Amino acid sequence: MKNFVSVQWLSDKYKNDSVRVIDCRFSLQDTEIGQEAYVQEHIPGAIYFSLDRDLSSEVSNHGGRHPLPDITKFTKKIQMAGIDQDSVVVAYDDKEGAFASRFWWLMKYIGHNQVFILDGGFQAWKRFDKPTDALIPKYNSSFYIPKIQSEMVVNMEEVREVVQNGKIGTLIDSRATERYIGKQEPIDRIPGHIPTAKNIVWTEGFKESYWKSVNEQKKRFEELDENSRIIVYCGSGVTAIPNYIALKEAGFPDVSLYAGSYSDWVSYEDNEVHKGEK
Repeated sequence: MKNFVSVQWLSDKYKNDSVRVIDCRFSLQDTEIGQEAYVQEHIPGAIYFSLDRDLSSEVSNHGGRHPLPDITKFTKKIQMAGIDQDSVVVAYDDKEGAFASRFWWLMKYIGHNQVFILDGGFQAWKRFDKPTDALIPKYNSSFYIPKIQSEMVVNMEEVREVVQNGKIGTLIDSRATERYIGKQEPIDRIPGHIPTAKNIVWTEGFKESYWKSVNEQKKRFEELDENSRIIVYCGSGVTAIPNYIALKEAGFPDVSLYAGSYSDWVSYEDNEVHKGEK
């Protein structure tokens, strides 16, 4: 797998000056618990990035519940972590990696090639009795020039074009099926899904907190056309990213993220919403 490293690999490499480890643990139910856990214990040398403060910007009328961060501020945080263009960066969170995936995606978005996710996350690190500490590291600031990969993201207008003309792309709704069909909606204004979207649940890309193999990911997406433009979304643009990564692992060349996702879509009152299986 191209976008992941094992516990053993990181155990052998994390002390290298060229390697930087990023702790992305977070809980949507308790937004401070991730940083509290980091302060108590983390992989030695790791820097903490919060989903709310570092990987998102402030919520407004449109843009969804986790808008993409201001790139200038994000880059400054990267520089403070001592990351430069040659750094090998490894992100982790507690379990499957939705929050680490958000960091991974943002690094790819600013043009960083050597960024990876720790397969199995912090739980796997602990399971194999690898070292942890509570020291908060400080690094010399780096110089980093982002090179935005604009093709990685789409906005609401582009999604609306796909809805109106399905031949130009395929929408993937990554949320739980109960939310997709509109049976349950605990957060957003209107239950249902964006018209024409197919439901491929993001958690199905994992097996016991580890990412499934390339062949298993290909099987998940076997009904999709590899040559089609694929746009993934979820509720707020976070849990869709594991599907983005899985599609890339499976060999799909043209994959984009609707960053605002369903919460952005329903913020426009004239956007249509469908319920049920289709």
